[in-house]
Amino acid sequence: MTGVEHEVRDHVSYLTLNRPETLNALTPALRDRLVDLLAEASADPSVRAVLLTGTGRGFCAGADLRSGADSPSPRIPGDVARTLRTGAQRLIAAVLDCEKPVIAAVNGTAAGLGAHLALACDLVLAAESARFIEVFVRRGLVPDAGGAYLLPRLTGLQRAKELMFFGDALSAPEAERLGLVNRVLAEGELTKTARDWATRLATGPTRALALTKHLLNSSLDSDRPAAFAAEAWTQEINLTTQDAGEGLRAFAERRGPEFLGR
Repeated sequence: MTGVEHEVRDHVSYLTLNRPETLNALTPALRDRLVDLLAEASADPSVRAVLLTGTGRGFCAGADLRSGADSPSPRIPGDVARTLRTGAQRLIAAVLDCEKPVIAAVNGTAAGLGAHLALACDLVLAAESARFIEVFVRRGLVPDAGGAYLLPRLTGLQRAKELMFFGDALSAPEAERLGLVNRVLAEGELTKTARDWATRLATGPTRALALTKHLLNSSLDSDRPAAFAAEAWTQEINLTTQDAGEGLRAFAERRGPEFLGR
């Protein structure tokens, strides 16, 4: 048992964290299983979107420090850095690099690594009861799991410092106001809306969405010439896909396109 439920339905890969007694804290085995499932979704042409959520009161409370497997105390020099590179950072990279759009349905507390797991997703829906917590400072730790990379790109530098320096809980409406969340939903609407969004994405032009995700994720690390060059080449590549041809034909024929994800 790794603590994650997985099924593929209607071209959507559903990943549900299922350790409610720990607010879905991530053990190394669960973290690695998520990495594998995201890699599988990225490579599988029958999967065209991913939906990540949790069970119970928490989305994900971060790394399960009580398991002792990923202790922050160094054993020998290099151990901690290696653990982060091959663990939490690899998970965040798996979300960012997944070639399919990934939706987070944040059903409750998202803290530490759990908050960064949500923020790495392409779209974030949150229940009204959801909270986002940069919990590291409360433990005397430096933020990890890509947080210092992700957060200032979403909120701006000063807001990111405030959140990371104080570690205060951020409510879902506050997170929406800061640009961390796309929508805040009543508890009973979160699952339905998340599935509706995933279904819409799963009927879209999958390769065009993958290239669009790449352009957007890399844009803040690029200068204008590099961004323009990437845009030109991704458009060149995309015009070789079946879906691009279908989209152009549908426009000319004044009908809705039927994208196949190819």
